[in-house]
Amino acid sequence: MAEQPAVLRRLLTEGAPAIRETARAIAARRPRFVLLTARGTSDHAALYAKYLLEIELGLPCGLTSMSTTTAYGATPELRDVLVITVSQSGGSPDLLASTRAARAAGALTLAVTNNPSSPLAGASEFHIDVLAGPEEALPATKTYTAELLALYLLVQGLRAADGAPDAAGLPELAERILDRRQEITTLAARYRFAQRMVLTSRGYGYPTAKEAALKLMETSYIPALSYSGADLLHGPLAMVDNVSPVIAIVTDGKGGRALQPVLDRLRDRGADLMVVGPKPQVDAASAGFALPTEGVPENLQPILEIIPLQMLAHEITLARGQDPDAPRALAKVTETR
Repeated sequence: MAEQPAVLRRLLTEGAPAIRETARAIAARRPRFVLLTARGTSDHAALYAKYLLEIELGLPCGLTSMSTTTAYGATPELRDVLVITVSQSGGSPDLLASTRAARAAGALTLAVTNNPSSPLAGASEFHIDVLAGPEEALPATKTYTAELLALYLLVQGLRAADGAPDAAGLPELAERILDRRQEITTLAARYRFAQRMVLTSRGYGYPTAKEAALKLMETSYIPALSYSGADLLHGPLAMVDNVSPVIAIVTDGKGGRALQPVLDRLRDRGADLMVVGPKPQVDAASAGFALPTEGVPENLQPILEIIPLQMLAHEITLARGQDPDAPRALAKVTETR
């Protein structure tokens, strides 16, 4: 986690030019549709890319169901379709098989990985290296934020935007968040004995809710359910009480404003509500972490939103007497097929 500012800085300085060139080559092919393929943490990065591509470029996007090709042998028509596969290791067999099938079906294929020598990178027409360096802990942290930034830079390149000046301050802001460990330790003590947690957000913050829930489950083994705020109101709200904590990720922008009615309903139900977001929203909650996102565009805030939640999962796991770097039943490369 502590390496994230350096990784973001490296990607902005060393990685951005190559990403821009890749984006220009893809844009010249004028894809009509985008399919995003990923598993686990990278799946949440792919969901973030879906928001970016649909909002920034107006390109319709879908999330791939890999079993349609790997298990059922379907042969979709993918000419003029951009297939982006996001993977930390680039080694999962189903991601590799799905990418090969997509390329055989006429798709333009792009791999986004932390391993340019991986089978996935070799099977794809284009590759973006997120330059995160070796990640020794099993739960992905720095590779996730690197994937987010790489995908942001890709979309900026696809829309022919020169550079990414809005992203220049991210490394420093990430450092400021990491320096606030004592706040996170206090929050972890509050949630140490939680039996279940609910995470919610809307818009660009929704992938953050899903990724934070995964981090809590895979490190502390707390059942953590993630919902879009809109979906939470369609039934699951009934399970919310004053015992099970709710973490709301409130982006400073349209997504946060769309989440406001959900926050009101949660407060009406007496929920133990923690907010990660702008200071006024944090002050109105039971607990929270105020993000330094003043002047940061909404579409970049997920890179900062996830960091205190990574720290929270780490500290809760330590408080429960477990090892957050080596959770049970977890492997660096998941052999799904």
